[in-house]
Amino acid sequence: QVQVVESGGGVVQAGGSLRLSCTASGSTINAMGWYRRQAPGKQRDLAALVTFFGDDGLTAYGDSVKGRFAISRDNGKNTVHLQMSSLKPEDTAVYYCCVKVGPNEFWGQGTQVTVSS
Repeated sequence: QVQVVESGGGVVQAGGSLRLSCTASGSTINAMGWYRRQAPGKQRDLAALVTFFGDDGLTAYGDSVKGRFAISRDNGKNTVHLQMSSLKPEDTAVYYCCVKVGPNEFWGQGTQVTVSS
């Protein structure tokens, strides 16, 4: 079982920045990332993802956050950080950390990000 611990989030004004962090226990992690649910009942959409292969890994971003969000990783600590800049009210959501180990996914409990206009 993989334990997923999230930190960060909160309330920020439009145009501001926030940083989310996620740490996972265990080893052989293939990728970690952040997904977000913008409204109850809506599916979770990708915000950002980074693989754990190679020195830098590969990153992927949701279309709506490209150029504003940046994901980075710390392999030695199984930790990823999501730096969110130029935040917009539509970025308001519950953000969930996802840890991919082989075919399995492990999720954090979610952290609220609220962007006020």
